[in-house]
Amino acid sequence: MKSDAKKQRFPVIKEIVSGFIHDRWSCVCAVIIIIYLFIAAGMETYTIYCRNMEITPVYAAENLDARFSPPSTRFWMGTDYLGRDVFWRAMAGTATAIKVGVIASGIACILGVALGALAGYFGGTIDDIINFLYSVFAAMPTLLFILSFALLVSKGFLAGDLAGVVNFMRDNLNTDPGMLAVYLAIGLTGWVTLCRVVRAETLKLRESGYIQAAKVAGLPAWKIIVRHIIPNVGHLIIIYFTLRFAYAIMTEVIVSYLGLGVQTAPSWGIMISDGQERLWRGIWWEVGAATIFMFFLVLALHTLGDKLRDIFDPRSERNF
Repeated sequence: MKSDAKKQRFPVIKEIVSGFIHDRWSCVCAVIIIIYLFIAAGMETYTIYCRNMEITPVYAAENLDARFSPPSTRFWMGTDYLGRDVFWRAMAGTATAIKVGVIASGIACILGVALGALAGYFGGTIDDIINFLYSVFAAMPTLLFILSFALLVSKGFLAGDLAGVVNFMRDNLNTDPGMLAVYLAIGLTGWVTLCRVVRAETLKLRESGYIQAAKVAGLPAWKIIVRHIIPNVGHLIIIYFTLRFAYAIMTEVIVSYLGLGVQTAPSWGIMISDGQERLWRGIWWEVGAATIFMFFLVLALHTLGDKLRDIFDPRSERNF
């Protein structure tokens, strides 16, 4: 029974590594993502250090004498309307994007896996309730919900107790209310697809021999779900997390562009919003820098997600 469970639980590692390494483009994309992660970690650490030491970060330093400077050896991607270095602001925006992607995708994956596994394993009333929940969320205009939620949080319209919870989370995540609203809103609306897929997979797994043997052995339901069900849907979680990561980044850019997302931290969406007003004057570098940084990260995430899906399930019908 144990050997069967292991075979069901884990793909063949050699095939995964071989399939990944032999695709040079996927390797390049993986390297790009790793570079972005290092940039985000470095900029986040630097921001916290500057805040604790009461130092103005380099990406926030204003120089009115150098306003709208074009790209040069001094300012690699020019300066904005306050004379701030666009290159460093785009680098700092990477930390915002990565934080949004990780936290929002993490929330969506936790909700999707938990609810999908419960619905598929127990069935009956629990399944009906969860089916109703994800039907409601699936019918909801996602972007409108995110914008509304961001407005409630960022503009201080929450009740006292909820505002206290939001402030606690904001302080511990080193973020502002607008960015926190984006984390939560994307996470709360992004679990539906994964929930459906995990539920369907759980319905098949619960009839397998080793799950039935675990039930006969008296193993509690939560242990069966944690030990046997969730590891068997691990590949689905990885694929969904990667693709949802890219979606969360693009959504944050849109919401911040509309003025309801990030308020104080550097953001590619804010850079595009600020820079678009001066495109007609030929000042293109602020929009260009934010777009380039976002393009390569989103492209790498989508490509890596597609490759992971092909490796884990070559016969996948691409339901994500």
